[in-house]
Amino acid sequence: MLDVRRLRLLRELALRGTIAAVAQALSFSPSAVSQQLAVLEREAGVPLLERTGRRVRLTPAGQTLARHAEAILQRLEQAAGDLVDARHGLSGPLRVGTFPTAARAILPAALTALAREHPGLEPMVSEIDPADVADALRAGGLDLALIHDYDFVPQPAEPGLATQPLCSESVYLASAAPMETSGGQVIIGCVDMPWITAIPGTACHAMTIRACQAAGFTPRVRHHIDEFATVLALVAAGQGVALIPQLGAVNPPPGVVLTRMPIRRRTMTAHRAGADAHPAVATVTAAMRAAVPAGLET
Repeated sequence: MLDVRRLRLLRELALRGTIAAVAQALSFSPSAVSQQLAVLEREAGVPLLERTGRRVRLTPAGQTLARHAEAILQRLEQAAGDLVDARHGLSGPLRVGTFPTAARAILPAALTALAREHPGLEPMVSEIDPADVADALRAGGLDLALIHDYDFVPQPAEPGLATQPLCSESVYLASAAPMETSGGQVIIGCVDMPWITAIPGTACHAMTIRACQAAGFTPRVRHHIDEFATVLALVAAGQGVALIPQLGAVNPPPGVVLTRMPIRRRTMTAHRAGADAHPAVATVTAAMRAAVPAGLET
């Protein structure tokens, strides 16, 4: 009989490519991952891995089993959801990941409604960068998460995960003075100005860089700041210009001018494939949808 926990390790190896990456994502030691995969090979009765020097890769049989593992894990999520219906109401923890602006603008109202209508349910919220959500969901560290993407930075499809659109918002150019347009583009007027962007490696940083490149220039970045309130304070202090989504541009300090750009940020919910019908996941998702601020398009 094949062990589901070992099948999960094989699926992760198919996705990540190295035992070290699997170990880091699932909080195992590399030797423990190797030992469990060796046991899975014995259970399967055929070689699943080929070793080339210090690296391993899946054999054709390993690739086939990894595809079956994906389907098995999805069915297990569906089974877990079906079992909830046999209990007396929703109860227990549900681990939710979010990024800061959604945590501030959406979650308080959603959590208030959930506490009133489903007091036995225990949403447990953690802030997490959207780039890390896929690993956390597949590893079981989260059950549901809010993620986002931008024009110029689409969210890639992630194996084993499903997403649903939640809302969409405008992106604004924040500056210390009104910006003149050039050829119909406000951003061209910022060619020679210093910029404030998020930390490299984030979608917010990539959006700014690619938006400027689409306008024909590479921004001269002076500051790397993730927290939008701090970005706005630096803009007010004359430290540069920045692109900020609508939820991050609430209550700007005096002296900041916000100019709407033809760029949008989209927020989505993400969960493991097969969990969309899980009553707790569906209930928390519906509460977050009802808590989206007015004026944000779906």
